[in-house]
Amino acid sequence: MKRRYPIGTFVKPSTFTQEDKHSYINEIKNLPERLTKAVESLEERALEKAYRDGGWTVRQVVHHVADSHMNSFIRFKLALTEENPTIRPYDEGKWAELSDYKADVHESLLLLQALLRRWVTLLERMTEEDLWANV
Repeated sequence: MKRRYPIGTFVKPSTFTQEDKHSYINEIKNLPERLTKAVESLEERALEKAYRDGGWTVRQVVHHVADSHMNSFIRFKLALTEENPTIRPYDEGKWAELSDYKADVHESLLLLQALLRRWVTLLERMTEEDLWANV
C-alpha cells in the first residue's frame, strides 16, 4: 500500500446522479462522527504518533481536516456567488506547524461538526439553478 495516498487519488466519475449526490452529501454529513469515533479513545501519546515517517501526527491530521473543510466550504461558496472566483491556495504544511495544531483535537472536531452541518444544509437545499447561476 502506498502511504502517501492511502485511499488513492481522485478519479472523476463519468456520470453524476441524484443518488450519487445524496451519497456524497451523506459522506460529508457522517464525517465528523466517523472521525470522532476514530480518535476519541486515543491517548495523548497516540495522538502524537505520525502515520508514516515524516508525516503528520494524528493530532495534526484532525486539525488539518477541519482547516481543509473550512477552506473548501469558503471556496465552494465563492464559486456559487462570484463570476470569476479566485481560489486562494494555502500552505497546509506551514499551517500544521502553527500552535493551534497542538490544541485538543475536540476543538477541531466540534468545528468540523458545525461547519459540515452548515455545508450539508446548503447542499441539500441547492437547486440546479443555484449551481449554474454564475456560469
